[in-house]
Amino acid sequence: MSKKQILVRADDLGYSRGVNYGIADALKGGIIKSVGVMVNMPETETGLELVKDDHPCLGLHTNICVGKPLTDPSLIPSLVQENGEFKPSKAYRTAKEDFVDLDEVMLEIEAQYQRFVELTGQKPVYFEGHAVASDNFFKGLEAVARKHGCDYLGMSFSGPVSFRNSKMDMVMDSMAPNYDPKASLRRIAREDYEGTVPTMVCHPGYLDAYILKTSSLLNPRTLEVEMALDQNLKDELESQGVEFITYADVA
Repeated sequence: MSKKQILVRADDLGYSRGVNYGIADALKGGIIKSVGVMVNMPETETGLELVKDDHPCLGLHTNICVGKPLTDPSLIPSLVQENGEFKPSKAYRTAKEDFVDLDEVMLEIEAQYQRFVELTGQKPVYFEGHAVASDNFFKGLEAVARKHGCDYLGMSFSGPVSFRNSKMDMVMDSMAPNYDPKASLRRIAREDYEGTVPTMVCHPGYLDAYILKTSSLLNPRTLEVEMALDQNLKDELESQGVEFITYADVA
């Protein structure tokens, strides 16, 4: 039986204690093996400590819309509010034009890259961004990744993105009504991705006060923990020829 490779990743390690513990639990199931780290958050070090024994493939989940920047806010005025914290994701979604200054955002991306290396002792295996659709943010991510010899992963849910020498098809159904992550993963396993590697983008976590105050993605996080821990689901898909891989496995 030929193998079908599927990559299931967890975003947002460091976002909050609830998210950290949800990701740590989710990794135990063996479906999710790649984890994106938000390095500017107060809970980042705790999150990395929780997952270290599972040795996940770690990426830089660059964040410019939650919490405080690592750069002096006076140097990046296009990205911050008056209180010095990042502008929220709603500000990006409702903006009529891209207000992100390329030079400013590259300062913060560089700071987050350096913090990732400091915390993990390694370069990120993949380099991408959290929740913000800004052309200048994407340009900055790609430029800083290239500067440090890292593999940049673009964001698109309307077509494949390049990663190394492969094409990745990103699937994120979590904002859909009546979301069922198990059904989504089964559908990905059934469909023909015509030479691309399907990637299921997940945000497993438990709900705590900080998540309830700052995120629009709530119940799907808990459902994705349940999905990731479902051994029967994993066995079912592997019996059909599915191989769960990481970004480190992508050629």
